[in-house]
Amino acid sequence: MAAVGRRPRDRVPVAGASRWSAAFALALALAAQRVSLLHGVSTVLFVHAHPDDETIATGALIAELVARGIRVSLLTATRGEQGEVVPGPLSVLEGTDALTRERERELAGAAATLGIDGRFWLGMPPARATGLPPRAYQDSGMTWIRPGLAGPADDIDDDALVRAPLGEVTADVAALIGLLEPALVISYDNGGGYGHPDHVRMHEAAVAASRVAGVAFAEVVHSEVDDAEWFDLSAHLATVTDALRCHASQLTVDGDGAHIVHSGGQRDPIITAVGLRPL
Repeated sequence: MAAVGRRPRDRVPVAGASRWSAAFALALALAAQRVSLLHGVSTVLFVHAHPDDETIATGALIAELVARGIRVSLLTATRGEQGEVVPGPLSVLEGTDALTRERERELAGAAATLGIDGRFWLGMPPARATGLPPRAYQDSGMTWIRPGLAGPADDIDDDALVRAPLGEVTADVAALIGLLEPALVISYDNGGGYGHPDHVRMHEAAVAASRVAGVAFAEVVHSEVDDAEWFDLSAHLATVTDALRCHASQLTVDGDGAHIVHSGGQRDPIITAVGLRPL
């Protein structure tokens, strides 16, 4: 079980909380931050932009939820078609349709490793608004503005996620929320974690769709903020490492077992501490 931390002033007991329904207990958690955001939660929907985001940003959290017996579903917006490929045998896939199939396969492997119960693609039923034909949202790509901060790509395809009206994307997310009826939706913060335009778009759509459906929403944060609940998830490092290795076209697990090296050469620690902030 993960260690959960908050600032001492927030550790206020909730008298008689067992008398309330799970839904009302969760509402109390979101409003007052006096009990865990996960109190009484039985189902969670993660909303991500590309294959590998679910594991890099939230893999340890997903593993923790599964260990608690919480059913986890995953909505992925694109197949990551614009992703650079790590040097080596898989590099021949870069920019080809075969990369799409590879990333679909990689996602399936990572999701199974993490214990995700259901996987869905944005724009494909049931994650498609009623009356609209299926569509495959495309990776919008990105450029680095400075180390650690991404911005829009110079050339964005017409089918790219960021070209789609926000209302359409929101309606697709809402369609899946209506079917699954999760107790909690989790996605990026309003900066998309590191600024990727697709991450930002999925934050916007997930927040809007959650509000329409009346479902609690929490954003993932990785830097210290006062109003987040923090989880020490280091017990799940081995599971996350196995899931990361499934995304072989995009990253490698460093020899120390504690870092990953991205296709562009950036080296980052494997995330095993996650903050959740309710909106």
